[in-house]
Parts: sequence; structure tokens; C-alpha cells
Amino acid sequence: MGGVKLLEGYDLARRIRSAGERMDRVSLDPAGRQPQNFDAPLHLEHAALFREGLDLLTDAAPTRRAPLEEMVALAEFLAERLPAPRDDWHAHREGLRASGKLPPSGS
Repeated sequence: MGGVKLLEGYDLARRIRSAGERMDRVSLDPAGRQPQNFDAPLHLEHAALFREGLDLLTDAAPTRRAPLEEMVALAEFLAERLPAPRDDWHAHREGLRASGKLPPSGS
């Protein structure tokens, strides 16, 4: 059952045991595979934290500041770009549901 426990940790599987049963029923959770961390606010928070680090290194050598400067740039890039593929996926998924290729939400 180690594999199931691992998948549960990633929110990819659910384990259910009915009262009186001695075995678990395991099912996949499609919601667990939905794009994670595609929301801009999370990355903007990261950028703000990296900037706080840069504020502490105001007088540091450029080579010491460079990794944090790059992390700020990456976080801002992700905040700007990642919402589009998430939205594209949601639209694609709804199209698949409408065509009957995927079951309706909550099935």
C-alpha cells in the first residue's frame, strides 16, 4: 500500500473504508491532477519574498545578489504567463465534457 499512500500525498488518490469493511477502496481523484501553482498571486508572493532578501543584500556584491534577482524575474515571469495555459486547459476540458469525451464535472 506504499504506492497508494504516496498518491494520497499528492492528492491523486482517495482511500475510503466503509463501516464494517476490512479493506480500503481506492479511487483516482482527477482534481488532484489539475494544474497546480498556476495562479499569479502565489508567484507574486514569491517575488515579494525574494525582493525582501534583496533588500537585506543592498550593499552585497552583484554576484551575491544575482541569484535573488533572477528568482524575482522568474517569479514575475511565471505570474504573467502561467494563468494562460491553465485557462486553456479549463476551456479544453469543458469542450471534451461537452462532446462526451469526458464525463461531466463531479461524476
